[in-house]
Amino acid sequence: MQTVGVIGAGQMGAGIAQVSAQAGFHVLLSDVSRERAEAGKAGIAKALDRLVTKEKITADARDAALALIEPVASVAEMGQAFLVIEAATEREEIKRAIFAEVGKVLSDTAILASNTSSIPITRLAQAAPDAGRFVGVHFFNPVPVMGLIELIRGLATSDATVQAVEAFGQKLGKAIVHANDAPGFIVNRILMPMLNEACFALGEGVATIRDIDLACQLGLNHPMGPLTLADFIGLDTCLEITRVLFEGTGDPKFRPAPLLVKYVEAGWFGRKTKRGFYDYTGAEPVPTR
Repeated sequence: MQTVGVIGAGQMGAGIAQVSAQAGFHVLLSDVSRERAEAGKAGIAKALDRLVTKEKITADARDAALALIEPVASVAEMGQAFLVIEAATEREEIKRAIFAEVGKVLSDTAILASNTSSIPITRLAQAAPDAGRFVGVHFFNPVPVMGLIELIRGLATSDATVQAVEAFGQKLGKAIVHANDAPGFIVNRILMPMLNEACFALGEGVATIRDIDLACQLGLNHPMGPLTLADFIGLDTCLEITRVLFEGTGDPKFRPAPLLVKYVEAGWFGRKTKRGFYDYTGAEPVPTR
């Protein structure tokens, strides 16, 4: 049985761990502490329980997947993994520190991958032990539901690395798209300017939160409005990605909206802080303005 390491037991890391275990991989799950990794596994257990309740999987399948997830105290225990996926916060300095640490224990054939949603892979590969065995593997939130992986090769990424990670993604039942190593890759290169423009429109008084979201939802046939989606992603994450796009391209069209910056400075990150463009403290989300 092949072992996969997942660094980061938050929403994205836990999702990656869950789908990997459901596909039959042994998963080593780490975070800043063993307690955080254990909490990540507990969240996965609840998610799998919901799938059993909805009769989408059996109780035996749930138990089998959970048995394959092993919380560990640190990345030092990931030497047996053929693939290690970093799913930490979207901060380059944090990711580089993780790569340097896990690089000390990786085998000579193991692949190191980043779930970054926007940071250039070639630049991140500078902190990896072998740039040829480093690749971008961008999952989408929520990982168990979303059927796509963006696979991004850096300048030095080998063909063998790309082929191995593509095969891994296919075993998870995901569709694979290949993106060049440009800021934002495919999806966020197109999505973030739309979310950012919705913030500009709100800040300039073009329309209310409700009307911006409803107009895009019904007029563009989107499942949710852009401000609702931004809250779901996390306004801090949206701002980080938008800044990467702006700084990486130098194009003023990617300039972060002042209102988005202000919300992040206020600590209003969206659903995860119970307040963003909507207030999530009640039974139903309510627009904040």
